[in-house]
Amino acid sequence: MMTKDDPFEGTSGSVARRVMTGLVKVGIAIKSHAWQEAEGRNLTPTQGQILALLRLRSSTGLRLSELADGLAVSLATTSETVDTLVQKGFVQKTRLPQDGRVRTITLTETGKAEADRVAGWPDFLLDAVDTLSPAEQTVFLHGLIKMIRALQERGQIPVSRMCVTCRFFRPHVYPESDRPHHCAFVDLPFGDRHLRLECPDHEPSPPEAAERIWKQFVSLGSE
Repeated sequence: MMTKDDPFEGTSGSVARRVMTGLVKVGIAIKSHAWQEAEGRNLTPTQGQILALLRLRSSTGLRLSELADGLAVSLATTSETVDTLVQKGFVQKTRLPQDGRVRTITLTETGKAEADRVAGWPDFLLDAVDTLSPAEQTVFLHGLIKMIRALQERGQIPVSRMCVTCRFFRPHVYPESDRPHHCAFVDLPFGDRHLRLECPDHEPSPPEAAERIWKQFVSLGSE
């Protein structure tokens, strides 16, 4: 029974607030490490983020507006950063054959090599994540997916190309299996541990279908 003198109640806020505090601390670590890595390679974190984003979309490239949306920065900042990366020989601007007025940004061969190195910047977190058991990692991934989707729905972060928002995602098709979900793109089952937060083959579900699929994923996943 709780009492007024209970030292664990009322001093640190709700569990949700303590989780938020923890995420802020992780965010500070990521930001600090990104600056250290960027300075060592004569890049800014924003330049590194653009290279990493283009690496994910290497087959098609991205328009300037898509880069800005993906990084949640202004179009002016994105344009200036891309111009710097062009000067460094990491990216190039290509006009679309079907519409010469539109340019896409793609990685050069030098840029691809640099983007591969940039993609390794967050790897310092892997040792910390590996302290979690496989079951804890899966639960943590579930929680991140829910948080990311909630932030996306409110327009507070860029859209992430997650399994749970993809038109190819079929949740809990095989409820008795350790691979309960089905990906219609590759036509194969997969488990919670395989859920992606950024997939190059992602195609967004129509709004009504997306809401139905999400409810199915959450309701059956909590049983």
